[in-house]
Amino acid sequence: MKKWLITTMLLGLASLPAWGHRLDEYLQATIFSIEPGSVQATMRLVPGVAIAPAVIAMIDSNHDGVLSIEEQHRYAEGVLADLQLEEDGSRLSLNLTSATFSSIELMKQGNGEIELTFSAEQSVSRGEHLLTFANRHQSDISVYLVNSLVPEDKGLLLGKQIRNQNQSLYQVTLTETLGAPSQGFTLSGFDGAFRLGAHHIAQGTDHLLFLLTLLLPAPLLAFRGRWSGRATIRRSLTHILGIVTAFTLGHSLTLALSALGLFHLPGRPVEVLIAVSILVSALHAMRPIFPGRESIIAAFFGLIHGLAFASALNELGLTGWYRLVSLLGFNIGIEAMQLVVVSMTLPALLVLSCTERYSVLRMTGATFACVASCAWIAERVCDRANSIGYAIETLAHHGALLCVGLWICSAVAWMGCRHVPVVSNELALTIELIDR
Repeated sequence: MKKWLITTMLLGLASLPAWGHRLDEYLQATIFSIEPGSVQATMRLVPGVAIAPAVIAMIDSNHDGVLSIEEQHRYAEGVLADLQLEEDGSRLSLNLTSATFSSIELMKQGNGEIELTFSAEQSVSRGEHLLTFANRHQSDISVYLVNSLVPEDKGLLLGKQIRNQNQSLYQVTLTETLGAPSQGFTLSGFDGAFRLGAHHIAQGTDHLLFLLTLLLPAPLLAFRGRWSGRATIRRSLTHILGIVTAFTLGHSLTLALSALGLFHLPGRPVEVLIAVSILVSALHAMRPIFPGRESIIAAFFGLIHGLAFASALNELGLTGWYRLVSLLGFNIGIEAMQLVVVSMTLPALLVLSCTERYSVLRMTGATFACVASCAWIAERVCDRANSIGYAIETLAHHGALLCVGLWICSAVAWMGCRHVPVVSNELALTIELIDR
């Protein structure tokens, strides 16, 4: 019975991050540029690795392995047919301006994208108007992002912006005046970027698995190359806070540098290094490799994870002040969701660390992370999906339910298992000095 409980707790801990790079989604980001009498839009469609073959098959209608100009144009027109733009309830005609497609090879790697630009004519009458945009293209596999740039014309003001939950429906109020004052400082786009950041880390199985695996031995003390003894709650919380803060500072730095175009690394090496970071943290959870220096490791690998975060923001093609505001919102969204996940797992982790069965959970969790990291390394080096990686993503879909199971099992383990004695701060310090 207890073995079953420990296994269930492992699943709850390991699969809570049902949430890094999801490979089975079709990101569609639309940015509007609105001026009196016209609406211009740029739409970037980025298929994940798992669904890229299906998207390519939709474009390559004759299945010859080449995306001809005719096939590209036909697909672009099909996308526009799934879009609807209305002004005050009257539908506007969408005109395709340009269509740019990455190569099939890049799409299969998850680095390719489709960029469409289109336009529509709108009313030039003064007063308030309601612009409504709906995107129904491939709704079963897609995630959406939509926003509007601040108009250059000072006589056109953007008002309230409303989105449904998945941003497939967007409404913005426009007010056309004569000689209206400049809008000046604006946080337009912050909320959309915040949601995108929260969604990205919530779907980031690899990012969260690295952090949670690094936290597995945080309540323990290292002595002569082994994890033995439990630190006080205060010492454990201080240690965990240091790890989470270091990871946050690391990925925030490279996220900002990369998003602002000051630093860049190719996508594939970054993804491989992220998988390596999980392997390192898993091996450390099994046997102490760098006891007491987890914050340094978290900060170092946080720099790598930040580059991956930036890639999601860079896909939107934002510029100027709007890019800065979106960067702020995106990063705060990442931190907010990361805090939620850690808060959901940390109390149960600390409770379980007080029981004699915690070593079983720690070793099983570390083994799971090792298997996942090796599967991801193989996928990203060989550019070929494998069944283990797919199984992990499938398991991750049940993260919320398994997290509840983790809490229930922690309560059962607390009541049914012998508790591990707490080591005082003074003795803990002595153990650390001896181990070093």
